[in-house]
Amino acid sequence: MRLSREEFHALYEAHPEIHKAELIDGVVYVPSPVSKHHSPQHANVAGWLWAYAQSSLGVHVEDNISTILPGDNEVQPDCALWREGGQAAYRDDGYLHGAPEFIAEIAASSRQYDLGVRKERYRRAGVREYLVWRTIDKRVDWWALEAGEYVPITPGADGVTESTVFLGLRLDTERLATGDTSRLLADLRLS
Repeated sequence: MRLSREEFHALYEAHPEIHKAELIDGVVYVPSPVSKHHSPQHANVAGWLWAYAQSSLGVHVEDNISTILPGDNEVQPDCALWREGGQAAYRDDGYLHGAPEFIAEIAASSRQYDLGVRKERYRRAGVREYLVWRTIDKRVDWWALEAGEYVPITPGADGVTESTVFLGLRLDTERLATGDTSRLLADLRLS
């Protein structure tokens, strides 16, 4: 059985015991429980993005916000950055509508989902950059949307990967992948 976004949203609001569920192309996904392979890493990425947003005029960071994408899609990305006047905005219903410019997912048990159906949905919606931290694999992938396809953003000579959308949003993905978050904020170029 497939659901429309309206049917999904009505059911989701009628069942507050369900803390997180997503609708992608009419199919409902409910994530597995959160473990030590997700929670601390999520907090680190959220803190990194929060620090960046605090120093960047008109940039907002979100954590697990219900986001309405085109078609029958209502997702809850782990973290997102969006720019005022950009692709996404809050509407009167209190939800973010449209594709945030940047989305980050922490992938432990959700690795196949994050690199499969979710990545494809974000690509089709026009999310301009997508980062996946595969915590168990100790790997971080960061893609930019070019000509409708995701292409990897490669680190510079200093080992730091830099956003193509948000000036100064920088990250040593190798250090992050191995859990060395000591320089997480130091790599940012805050204004």
